[in-house]
Amino acid sequence: MTQSEQQRPEIVVGLVATPPDQPARVAERLTAELASGLTERVSADVRWIVREGWGEVAPRRDGGAEALLDDLAQRRADDQWDVAICLTDLPLHAERMPLVAQTSARRRVAVVSLPALGLHQLRAASAAVPDLVSGLLSDVSDQRVSSAGGAPAEMARRLPAVHRVLSEADAGEQRYVASGLIGRARLLTGMVRANRPGRALLGLSKLLVGAFGTAAFALTTDTIWQMGDALGGLRLSVIMLLGLAALVAWLIVAHDLWEKPDRDTPAELARLFNLGTILTLTLATAVSYVVLFVGTVLVGALLIDTSVLEQILERPVSFTDYLTLAWITSSLATVGGAIGSGLENEETVRAAAYGYHPEPDGWRDQKNGQPHSGR
Repeated sequence: MTQSEQQRPEIVVGLVATPPDQPARVAERLTAELASGLTERVSADVRWIVREGWGEVAPRRDGGAEALLDDLAQRRADDQWDVAICLTDLPLHAERMPLVAQTSARRRVAVVSLPALGLHQLRAASAAVPDLVSGLLSDVSDQRVSSAGGAPAEMARRLPAVHRVLSEADAGEQRYVASGLIGRARLLTGMVRANRPGRALLGLSKLLVGAFGTAAFALTTDTIWQMGDALGGLRLSVIMLLGLAALVAWLIVAHDLWEKPDRDTPAELARLFNLGTILTLTLATAVSYVVLFVGTVLVGALLIDTSVLEQILERPVSFTDYLTLAWITSSLATVGGAIGSGLENEETVRAAAYGYHPEPDGWRDQKNGQPHSGR
């Protein structure tokens, strides 16, 4: 470190992730680049120190940010940070609108709801956090950062997710809220993104194996060939959709993934959690169906000779007939694969529930007083 760098005032920014899942991954990547972003967009006359932390900031289920900000303020004071930013995957709201971010100058903290940012959460958080830090320092008239602006309009311009800003000048509060329809659509896509559908897809490996076994057996039955030939595209589509819906419903019921409203979880938040779970499982099972369909087409083309299929159907056949055969076989096998879903690891399947957050080893260690060892 040069002498000029040592002489610059130091500002410590704490970056807290809660719960330790998708927010922790975003925080880890954001920590590596945040100091340079603050130097570029806030002040180059300050030596920025970014601390990443977990623990002591528990995820709240009341849909608001106040209790979360209180916990964050206590964490900031305990660790002697100048300002603190919390990244959470909880869907928050203000005046019945999705809440993107909220700042509190009195507590020198801010919270960002990652789902409200949509699909590109790391990029949006990278754009938002420097403005939030700048705004907090400006509101408290921190003399170390004379150029701090952080005007709400500037952040609203950078983030398409922000529709308007609700200000409480006396309390030093700024709430950045999304629009009604588009904001809720972006929130749902962000929830699915935070829920990691790829994890749910990998967790259904036994189901896919069971479905392949069912499909292979069904391909040897000429009755299935005749059914596929007799059914039209509309009825095949209905069978496919019913099969996928039955599988999603079975996964939710068999593994108790349905979130019920209670004292800690309001009905509106429970509905959001359940919708996020349904969308995640629907996406995962749809991708599984595509994989099953492609595999069934290949196996059918290898096992069933054209002449044999023509003999059963009593007409000339083409590759379209193999696609139709794979279509009905995959739809029926999807229902059969639901039986295999009961053999899945309970922890893996429950990870698809939006309100469920397994605790990594590093998180448990920190709660027990041990330092975070990385993800």
